[in-house]
Parts: sequence; structure tokens; C-alpha cells
Amino acid sequence: MALRSLGAIKAILFDKDGTLVDFDRTWFGISKELARRSSGGDEAKARALLDKGGYDWAARHFRANSVIAAGTVEDIVDLWHPDVSRDDRAALIREYNDYCVHEGARAAVAVDGLRETLEALRDQGYSLGIATNDSEAGARATAEALGLTALFHSFIGYDTVPRPKPHPDPLLFFAEKLGLEPRQIAMVGDNLHDLETAHAAGAGLAVGVLSGNSPRDALEPHADVVLDSVADLPGLFAAG
Repeated sequence: MALRSLGAIKAILFDKDGTLVDFDRTWFGISKELARRSSGGDEAKARALLDKGGYDWAARHFRANSVIAAGTVEDIVDLWHPDVSRDDRAALIREYNDYCVHEGARAAVAVDGLRETLEALRDQGYSLGIATNDSEAGARATAEALGLTALFHSFIGYDTVPRPKPHPDPLLFFAEKLGLEPRQIAMVGDNLHDLETAHAAGAGLAVGVLSGNSPRDALEPHADVVLDSVADLPGLFAAG
């Protein structure tokens, strides 16, 4: 990583699940219930749907870059219900979104030291945002449930921009809202689609974190730096 680039960073755009929120502890129960509904209560089928969506039953966590870990609600509906009509698909997306907004906020488990980290970054002068492949309402509800809303300038969901991560749209949207160039923004996330968004948008820094589903060797080829968690960010920027 070129440390000289840190001085140009004025804002930080965070992924939500796996980066700010413990993904498995927050989303396993939610995903299991959605799979149960999708299977009509057939537990074996629900288990198979979770496996298809990316849950590793032996390792007891979601696989990196799997549909549930990295995709949108629309991706999950399309995976689990490939043959439904257009109207039924739209109804399922609404149902899943509503459930995820409510339950995602209720079940949210923040990563260790999250509030202190965000406050430190704010005090260092950085504008903060969330870009998630959850809905914008889900991002806002989770931040509200954790008491963190005031620390963020922007909440960007898959439904906020024309194209979600890994496309550049979320970061470009954030840059426009702040009146910054993409090179002045650091993108932080636990999956490849976060880093791909950073590169596609021309972000100034692509930061991988190990608090989510991806191992170091999966992130390092695509990241400027890989940290254990967001808690390491204030020290990183202070050193730069």
C-alpha cells in the first residue's frame, strides 16, 4: 500500500454486514427463517436452500462471496425462486425486504469497538457512509438500532443506486453527495465485491477486513491493505 495516499482520503464508505455488523451472528437466523418460509416449512429443503445460498454447515458460517453473504434480496429471491412469475417475484422481494429491515435491525450485533471506532474516525475529520447490498431502509434501521445514525452522512442500499456493488455506483453516489472525487474516498469491506466497487469507481483506497466471511488470502490480491477489523482504521489513518 502507498501510505502517501492516506493523506488524500477525506471520507470512508463502509460495507455493513461483515464489516460493521457480525454477519453470521446477525444473519444466520434471518436467512434460516426465510429459507423455511421458501420451503413451505420443509426443514430438509430449507437446509438445502441455505446451502445453495452459501451457508457452510460443516464450518458453521457463510461462504465468502456467496449469494447470501454478498448478494441482494433480489439475488436471493432469484436463486430460491427461479420459476416464479414477474408479479410473484416482486411480491417476494417486498416480503423479504420488509422482513430483513425489521429483523436485521432487531438482531444486529455490532463488531467489537464499533462505536468507539466510528467516533474516532469522525473526530479525525472523516465523513462516513454505508454502502450495502441490503436495502437502504435496512441500513438505516440497523444504524438506528445500534444508536449510530448520527455518525453517518449517507446510507446507500442496493435500491438507492441503479446498480449495486460490485458496480461503482454506490461509491460514485457517495462522492457526489459529499462533493468529493472518488480518489478521496476509502472503501472498506469484507468481501471481494466491496473491493471491486472501490477499483471500479477509482477510490483512493481499498481496505479489506477479516471480520466477515473472507480469508486474508482472498482479499489481499485486491486490497491496498487488509486489517483485522475496522477497529484498526483510526490507527492506520493516524499513522499516515
